[in-house]
Amino acid sequence: MQWLFYALLTVSTWGLYGVFLHSGQMAMNDPVFGRYKAFLFVGIAYFIFAVLAPIVLLKAQGGNFNFPSKGMWISIFAGTLGAIGAFGILLAFGAKGAPVVVMAIVFAGAPVVNAVASMLMHPPKGGMAAVPWQFYLGIAMAAGGGCLVSYYKPAAAPKAAAARAVPLAPPTR
Repeated sequence: MQWLFYALLTVSTWGLYGVFLHSGQMAMNDPVFGRYKAFLFVGIAYFIFAVLAPIVLLKAQGGNFNFPSKGMWISIFAGTLGAIGAFGILLAFGAKGAPVVVMAIVFAGAPVVNAVASMLMHPPKGGMAAVPWQFYLGIAMAAGGGCLVSYYKPAAAPKAAAARAVPLAPPTR
């Protein structure tokens, strides 16, 4: 069940991704270019974890550096899709999309796209007629869940008013 640990690790990190990405964008203190600045640092993190870490692991575990052309190009395409998606999230935030809504739509919609694309790339045995009704129910539930989370998201608490400095009267003698 080691795969489950890794799947849950991904759920937790990707679940936190949008919140911290938006926070990083806001912390750039640049309403025009903050999203691009934040994305630059996302790229640095990707470089560390998606380029340097695999090189270290391949070296440490005795892997070879033979990369079949087909595997390389499909992987580059997959990385491009991921990068465009991450950039799309930043653009949605920049267009005033609330992080909880944007991420709910992304994480409810992505499994649906994944399921449809997987079926088109690897058709089920017996064709589309062999797909159980529960699969379609799952797609509807994922889409409905995304809509519900987006529609009923809790409103943010109002920001506390800054305490005003009131000058003290000079001491009386």
